[in-house]
Amino acid sequence: MGEKKQKETAKVEFIFGKKNYKFMFIGLACIALGFILMSGGGSDDPNVFNPEIFNFRRIRLAPMLVLLGFGIEIYAILLNPNK
Repeated sequence: MGEKKQKETAKVEFIFGKKNYKFMFIGLACIALGFILMSGGGSDDPNVFNPEIFNFRRIRLAPMLVLLGFGIEIYAILLNPNK
């Protein structure tokens, strides 16, 4: 009888709160967008150089988005949802 009562009163608690998971998904979206922006720009012919790989989007914007996403992920992990 005592075990049944304990099972009924035990609640399932997640490690993180709803707010933490929202920030985690935002961080993952930033990281994914950064990697998508980094892709492409190559040449089909290895003898032809394509200067498209050195544009602003691939050199500055995409890595900054990835770093921003990792920063958001760290913030989401350290965030206390009870405050």
